[in-house]
Amino acid sequence: MNKIDLSGIHVLITGASSGLGLAMAKALLEAKASVVLVARNEEKLNNKVQHFKENGLDAHGVVFDVRDEKSIENGLNWVKNNWGTLDVLVNNAGIGMRSVNPKFMIEPKPFFEVSPEGFRNLIDTNLTGYFLVSRSFVPFMIETGGGKVINISMNHSTMSRKGFIPYGPSRAATESLSTIMAQDLLDLGVTVNMLLPGGATDTGMIPQELKSHIQTPLLSPEIMADPIVYLASGKSDGITGKRIVATEFSQWVKASQEK
Repeated sequence: MNKIDLSGIHVLITGASSGLGLAMAKALLEAKASVVLVARNEEKLNNKVQHFKENGLDAHGVVFDVRDEKSIENGLNWVKNNWGTLDVLVNNAGIGMRSVNPKFMIEPKPFFEVSPEGFRNLIDTNLTGYFLVSRSFVPFMIETGGGKVINISMNHSTMSRKGFIPYGPSRAATESLSTIMAQDLLDLGVTVNMLLPGGATDTGMIPQELKSHIQTPLLSPEIMADPIVYLASGKSDGITGKRIVATEFSQWVKASQEK
């Protein structure tokens, strides 16, 4: 997707200071989009944004918590005051199984051993966060001419894997949320699609000491680069309600073009 020019496209990505979010931000910036990176850790976020700026890229950082409506509203106000428009919203912020069970890869716990606090924290971030951010930004997108929402998800196997509560349910619900959002917005000028890597990725959600227990090589976060640039561009206009797997992206594009 190196030939795609995203000049004039304004994008906001949550969970963008590391992992998939950072890789997607880099790809979009290098395609000449203007990008707001969102994260909770201000110091870490500012370091990433400064690095992009030093390389001549139009990067900005806004600190807000996807679990908190007032915090999200501050982010929306930044976009309104500085850009006056938002073309693409990427819901990516999330936490993994290590937040409830650091040894989840080798010692999976049954659901009844997951603490209520751990369950709520992960669901609030991975699912409710997508809802709250979309609920805040999408009406603004509708008012200013439409746009695109891209919700990051994971493999279906993750949603039914032993010991993967609450992460599995959070991503299964994300897909239901995305499908219904796409239908709700059909006549309102905003498309909604899902994007997932297609395998376990080297993002920090898997502790270093557990990586040797993974039988297949971890995917690089850069696997998301081409599909996110495509979905942010005019090439994806009119495409909505789709579930796109990054490892199968080239085949998906070819199949779409043949229809």
